[in-house]
Amino acid sequence: MSECCCPPKPVSSATAPLCAQCGTKGRSVDRCTVIHHVKSELLSQVGEDEYRFCAAPACAVVYYNACGVVFTVKDVRDLVTAKASGDARPLCYCFGFTEGDIRREIAQTGATTVPAQISAFIKAQLCACEVRNPSGACCLGEVNKAAQRLSEKGKPEYA
Repeated sequence: MSECCCPPKPVSSATAPLCAQCGTKGRSVDRCTVIHHVKSELLSQVGEDEYRFCAAPACAVVYYNACGVVFTVKDVRDLVTAKASGDARPLCYCFGFTEGDIRREIAQTGATTVPAQISAFIKAQLCACEVRNPSGACCLGEVNKAAQRLSEKGKPEYA
């Protein structure tokens, strides 16, 4: 059993639309996720169609659908993990952890407790990643990758 709060999405068919800007096959996301993240003045454009999340870091598109509706990083309320960098980069939307939080904790203590804290919150059923995370997925995988990457940066290099 995975330590993820989000149920897996059904596997999409081979005919799933690709992002018109970068050609990436995006992850299917619930309409409520799109509504939660798109700026209020654009909500009337959401419609009822299925949306996909484009995770390509260099692509400005966040959500798109088969009908050609696109929402970019400028159209959403918050920074998107896959499209952001630096200390303000959000890693956990449910509990507010950023890349900077992990970086600072590693600098101060040599390790991070953020993944363990999030795991405990997930086990206590306190998260709502399927709505709060723009990707519609559990953040723990991304948090663990960031913690590993930042921990590796802090280790001395030996020749």
